[in-house]
Amino acid sequence: MSYINVVEFCKLQHMNLPINTNDGSHTIYSELFNEHYHSTFGALSESMHVFIEAGLNHCSLNHINIFEVGFGTGLNAVLTYAESKKQKLNINYTAIELYPVDIQIIEKLNYQQFLSQQQYKKFILMHSTVWNTEVDIDSNFTLTKIKSDLTNFNMPSSYDIIYFDAFSPNKQPEIWSLDIFKRIYASINQFGILTTYSSKGLVKNNLRNAGFKVTRLVGPKGKHHIIRAEKN
Repeated sequence: MSYINVVEFCKLQHMNLPINTNDGSHTIYSELFNEHYHSTFGALSESMHVFIEAGLNHCSLNHINIFEVGFGTGLNAVLTYAESKKQKLNINYTAIELYPVDIQIIEKLNYQQFLSQQQYKKFILMHSTVWNTEVDIDSNFTLTKIKSDLTNFNMPSSYDIIYFDAFSPNKQPEIWSLDIFKRIYASINQFGILTTYSSKGLVKNNLRNAGFKVTRLVGPKGKHHIIRAEKN
């Protein structure tokens, strides 16, 4: 595909070509939601801080069921995979995404600079696999990508961690609603956790009203706070 065709394709996808964030890793910009997929202060560092350090590394289980709201670029998924190999974890990873990013755009991201060759192969595999089917990414890691609207999706129970990485409450208020958080609360196991980059008052209140114990944590660069919510 020529450069001109890639640009045209990106416009059809309502997003621009990858741009650098402050830690050197790429993000993309969604014209549909008028928002970046990751923090411009650092895409990779934000994902590590919010979802790996505050989420995955806070869980004491060796067999973990994860549900991600917003598969997006797949950065959270591949970082989780990398951590699973490091810590010898078995992970069943499910992600829901209504607007999949095309592989032509994914291949323009510079994540290979931050991943091992094996990790980058798994990253491309994650984007190449079919939707709505459980796929073995590795002997210890399965991935199920669900192409659906979260507001119309009936979440099965048994999740241990929720990565809540939708576009912001200002852009997708229906995703951050009390009803959604109630359904998520019902879907996760006792002592399960939810992590998200947003610490807006509305988000905290909706999580608390859904039954979660909400803790405000120090955020990554460029963000004062993030949230970890727990089901007791």
